[in-house]
Amino acid sequence: MEESWGSGYKEYVAGLIAGVATVIVGHPFDTVKVKLQKHNTEVHGIRYKNGLHCTARILRTEGVRGLYRGATPSFLGMAFESSLLFGIYSQTKQLLQGGVQSGGPQPNVIIPSAAFGGSIISFVLCPSELVKGTDSLVPKSVRYTSPLDCALRTVKQEGVMAIFRGGSTTFLREAIGNAVFFSVYEHVRYYMHLKLKAASSDHSNLIDMGIGIVSGGLGGVAFWSAVLPLDVAKTIIQTAPDKNASTNPFQILNSIYRRAGLKGCYTGLGPTIMRAFPANATAIVTWELAGKLLGIKHG
Repeated sequence: MEESWGSGYKEYVAGLIAGVATVIVGHPFDTVKVKLQKHNTEVHGIRYKNGLHCTARILRTEGVRGLYRGATPSFLGMAFESSLLFGIYSQTKQLLQGGVQSGGPQPNVIIPSAAFGGSIISFVLCPSELVKGTDSLVPKSVRYTSPLDCALRTVKQEGVMAIFRGGSTTFLREAIGNAVFFSVYEHVRYYMHLKLKAASSDHSNLIDMGIGIVSGGLGGVAFWSAVLPLDVAKTIIQTAPDKNASTNPFQILNSIYRRAGLKGCYTGLGPTIMRAFPANATAIVTWELAGKLLGIKHG
């Protein structure tokens, strides 16, 4: 094994740095996506024409700060979540490989490692996303003073379990989505390295960065293409005024499908895909670069 289990903390540090970079790039897209999913799937009709219309309205009424509303829990949540995801994925992968570096990607190692990492981080993401989504949707007159205020008032009014509303849907989204993400990332990365090594003996850091951008970006697009309907259901569950409403994602998606078709289940697809490529490319490039600086070899 190229690095001992005891030195695995470096993977968590690299993941944390990647998480911070991801929020800087991706948070405005998340804000737009949540608003689209909340308002454009309600029975009373469509409020935003598309992602651009939603963005323009936010900028007009709230300014740039509106796009980063709820960013504090995202920074904290994403840094912790990304640290856990990359750390757990890397160490579980090493454990399943038994310390033997294979010649190519192994789906029987990648998929369970990624799904396990995704399932663990869902317990961090669920309350973080609930606070962000709730804060960005309430009227200015009753808006919470801080993410902590939102969390405390939610717990006081509805109990501790309220901050985990939509937890099972988040669990499914993260387990399935990360299995898809890392499968695409590992395969694209491996085959691009093969092609470029065969074409040129001068394998520079710039080429590694280019491979990271493509493999991470495509992995992100694949993630959201696979699980966006679950994310739509999760948003509906977490922002429903009636807290006794259904929390079954499949019932919710069935209702949306009957009312708005497949397009309704993929509400927010535009800003989500627009975010997915740059945000995940940033995450992978930052993770790999931080790993190199910390003496980690990803492979």
